[in-house]
Amino acid sequence: MLVQDRFLKYVSFDTQSDENSTTVPSSAKQKVLGAFLAEELAKMGLKDAHMDENGYVYGWLEATKGYEDRDTIGFIAHMDTSPDAPGKDVKARIIHYEGGDIELGNAAVTLKKFPAVAKYAGQDLIVTDGSTLLGADDKAGVAEIFTAVEYLIAHPEIPHGRIAVGITPDEEIGCGADHFDVEKFGAKWAYTVDGGEVPEIEYENFNAASAKVKVNGINIHPGEAKDKMKNAALLLCEFVARMPAAETPAHTSGYEGFYHVANICGDETNALLAMIIRDHDREKFENRKAFISNLVEYMNSVYGEGTFVLDMKDSYYNMKEQILPHMHIIEAAEAAMRKYGLSPVCVPIRGGTDGARLSFMGLPCPNLPTGGINFHSVHELISVQSMETMVNVLVELMKA
Repeated sequence: MLVQDRFLKYVSFDTQSDENSTTVPSSAKQKVLGAFLAEELAKMGLKDAHMDENGYVYGWLEATKGYEDRDTIGFIAHMDTSPDAPGKDVKARIIHYEGGDIELGNAAVTLKKFPAVAKYAGQDLIVTDGSTLLGADDKAGVAEIFTAVEYLIAHPEIPHGRIAVGITPDEEIGCGADHFDVEKFGAKWAYTVDGGEVPEIEYENFNAASAKVKVNGINIHPGEAKDKMKNAALLLCEFVARMPAAETPAHTSGYEGFYHVANICGDETNALLAMIIRDHDREKFENRKAFISNLVEYMNSVYGEGTFVLDMKDSYYNMKEQILPHMHIIEAAEAAMRKYGLSPVCVPIRGGTDGARLSFMGLPCPNLPTGGINFHSVHELISVQSMETMVNVLVELMKA
C-alpha cells in the first residue's frame, strides 16, 4: 500500500486525546484505531501483534534467517492527535503545489504567515479543508513505519534483525510513555518517528515541568471592601506581571527556555494559573523552578501565608544525556538519510516526545521526522514526497 493511502485511512479516525480525562487511554476512540492497527500488523505477518488493555499496540517482525543474533531495533509512533484544534471528520485531500498561498476553505496557508511552505513547490501536499487539523502528528509516523515494515516483508531478500513496532496513545497530553512496556518491547534502542521536516534529527529536548498556582482570596461587598477584600484575580495578575516578560514562547527560540502561561481563571475568592516551564539546560531548568517557588514565597510574605499555593511537578527531562553514550544511533540515521541525497541536521526539540521519557526508562530513543509542518493547527500539511523519503530511510535503518 502507498504510504499516502495508508495515511489517508488513518486520519479518518478521530483520535484526539483528552487532558482532562482520568481513563487510560484518555479517550476510548483511540482504541478504535488501535484495534485497526493491531489487526493490520497481524495481517502483515508480525508476531504477537496486539493492542493491550491500555491501548498500546505492539508487534514484532522476526529476523531473517542468519540474523537472529542482531540487536532488536524499535520504531515507535503515536496514534492520538492534539486537542488544540478540531480533529473529527478530517477532510484530507492531495494537491499538487506550484507555489503561492494555499486556500483551505475555512483557512489559508499564506506565505506571509507560513514561509516554510514555499520550499515544497513542485511537490504533492496533503491538506485539510481548514476546519480541522490533519493528524500528520503523528499518523504520518505510523503510516511510514507500517509501510517500511510492509516493504521488508515483500522483499525477503533484504536481511534484517528483529524489529519491534510500538504505537502509543496519549502522547499529546504527555502520557504516551506512562504504560509503555519497555521490557516486553525488547528493543536495544529505538526511534520515535514523530518529528517535523525532513531531514531533521532530534536527540535534544526540553526539560519540562508543569505548575499550578492557586490563589485564595477574601471576597466582600465592594462597598465595604476597604482593608478587607483580598481579590484573588488581581493577586494572580500581579503574580504573572512579576514573571520575566521576555521569557515566554513568543519571545524565545532555539535553546532558549521559557515560562508559558497556559490558562488563567478565577474571581475575587479563588483564582488558578496553569503554566509550563521549559529549558534545555538542566541547571537553568532548576533555576526556573526555583524562581517560581521563590515568587510564591514572596507573594505569601506580602499577602499572608496560604494565599498562594503551588503544585509543581517535573514532566520529562532532556534525552541528550541518555543518547550521548549511544551516538551510533544518530550516526546510523544520518547515514540512512545521506544514502537518499539528504543532508541531515540535528536540531533541538522545543517540546518533548515519547522518546524523551522512554530514553530515561532504559530505551535510548531519538526522534526522526515525518515530513509535516504546522502541527496542532488547521494549517497542518505534509508532503507526499517527504513521506516516501522517510519510508526509504526507515527501511535502510531496519536493514541488517
